[in-house]
Amino acid sequence: MATSVIRLLTCGSVDDGKSTLIGRLLVETNSVPHDTIGAARKVRRSGSTIPAGEIDFSLLTDGLEAEREQGITIDVAYRSMTLLNGERLIISDAPGHEQYTRNMVVAASRADIGLVLIDATKGVRTQTLRHLTICELMGVSRIIIAINKLDAMEYKQSVFDAIAADISQTVNRLGLKDVILIPLSALAGDNVVYKTETMPWYGGPTLQAAIQEWKAPDFAGSSAMMRTQLISRADDFRGIAGTVHQGTFSVGNEVAIFPSGKKATISKIVTFGKEIKSADASEAVTLVLEPEVDVARGDVVATNVDDLAAADRFSAHIVWLDEEALIHSRSYMLYSGPSSSPAMITKIKHRLDVNTGEHLSADTLNMNDIGDVEIATDIPMVLKAYEKSREFGNFILVDRLTQRTVGAGMIRHTLRRATNVHHQNYEVDKAQRSAQKNQKARAIWLTGLSGSGKSTIANALEQTLYANGAHCYVLDGDNLRLGLNMDLGFTPEDRAENVRRVSEVAKLMVDAGLIVITALVSPFEADRNRAKSIFAEGEFLEVFVDTPVEICQQRDPKGLYKKSAAGEIPNFTGVGQDYERPKNPDLILDGTAPLEENISKLLKTIL
Repeated sequence: MATSVIRLLTCGSVDDGKSTLIGRLLVETNSVPHDTIGAARKVRRSGSTIPAGEIDFSLLTDGLEAEREQGITIDVAYRSMTLLNGERLIISDAPGHEQYTRNMVVAASRADIGLVLIDATKGVRTQTLRHLTICELMGVSRIIIAINKLDAMEYKQSVFDAIAADISQTVNRLGLKDVILIPLSALAGDNVVYKTETMPWYGGPTLQAAIQEWKAPDFAGSSAMMRTQLISRADDFRGIAGTVHQGTFSVGNEVAIFPSGKKATISKIVTFGKEIKSADASEAVTLVLEPEVDVARGDVVATNVDDLAAADRFSAHIVWLDEEALIHSRSYMLYSGPSSSPAMITKIKHRLDVNTGEHLSADTLNMNDIGDVEIATDIPMVLKAYEKSREFGNFILVDRLTQRTVGAGMIRHTLRRATNVHHQNYEVDKAQRSAQKNQKARAIWLTGLSGSGKSTIANALEQTLYANGAHCYVLDGDNLRLGLNMDLGFTPEDRAENVRRVSEVAKLMVDAGLIVITALVSPFEADRNRAKSIFAEGEFLEVFVDTPVEICQQRDPKGLYKKSAAGEIPNFTGVGQDYERPKNPDLILDGTAPLEENISKLLKTIL
């Protein structure tokens, strides 16, 4: 059955004519209001050569004033039209500049068809290869390569054939299967909506026909699967509302729920106030289950329990969207539909050169970069390969402090270690180990600038606790960098990994029933928050040793400030690298106050 909505992504290099092509497509299908067309006859871009009174089709898609002034497309412009067969077409006009790669990726993530324009007067360019690569990466099922401006090349078949041969190398390299090449002229209208007599040597479809003939993938026979978007309550029932992802749910089906593993039977299916016997893919419905098992937003409902295989380790492609570079080992929030989990990039395998497809070595990803990474979630999630399921194969990463969306990802596959490694429980637990030592195990995390007094306070606190019979240990940042963390530098990503390792060691010590004291600069709030998140409530005490940088420079116990001033340490915290003051620490100590006073404050908080 044909889909009711087709999503078309258009992309090309600057001045390839994609805005003009979309504008003509809209006008010739009567999809533009007459007053808008009237404005397009009067308004002119700077430097436009279109005669007065004729339509500047490109103005019908560019919405930003900056675009009209520069004659380029910056943002993604969306337009809607109705095809001859009654289906609705949503067109996204993506920017062609490399610095707007992230805009194109977002538009491509939902596209069914990718329309890639090539200027016949210029041939295949670097950006053309990048656009094809992104379309393949984002799972666009059909690619239409429109070789535009053939009117400027006297409609010669030789020009079309040469470009087709050139682009075929990239098409074959990417493994694109459904590709249609169309010679056309957006300006003259040849082969856009209507067949042209100017190119009798071409016997293929027009652009509109190539779009209209596309068929959605057939998931007939697939087991039914749906994410819970909300719990719908009424006087006579409690239902699970969502959009069917694949397959068909029918009244009487037995279904399983993830993550609870509970099973139930569908007693009713309701949509728009009426009951139906079955619901197919893409239908928004409410399932009423018998018995009324507990289900929460984000839970997955499926007729086949094998579809609910969850994992916490994945290989993925990620597009970095943020101006601040990706920091592996830093904790972000991963969202996939209504499901979410803290997550971190554990490994950057390579960065993709989207122009050539080459794999480049990388330690981080900058804005607009696309990388092949390994990612770990704190809890198991039902995520599938993006090529098999866009719905369950896509995710975004959100900065846990700023709430900015920093990355968009596509799952490649789960990692075997996700199912091969299991947590082993033992009879003696943390509570028993703490009780044996007659103390409450916890982590005391001292953070502050170098020279603030963290190590001095940690040493004095351990002495006092030891004298009182407590079982405790100090994890000092410098000591750990002589062994466990000797491979790490002082870049933001290495500092994130340093904090991650120390927090994991501290967690093990707390599990052993110890009071563990860490003395670590740990300059970034996100890394400290991630450290706190792996401990149980009340087990982690963040203590900010607040000492002015001027005092730290005067003390300079390790000579680091002197080296920094001499240019020997370019990214020294507090001088060449920012220190993010804790926003909500459990305790603030004045680093200039007497040591006994600070120890007294700590003991009152701990004991």
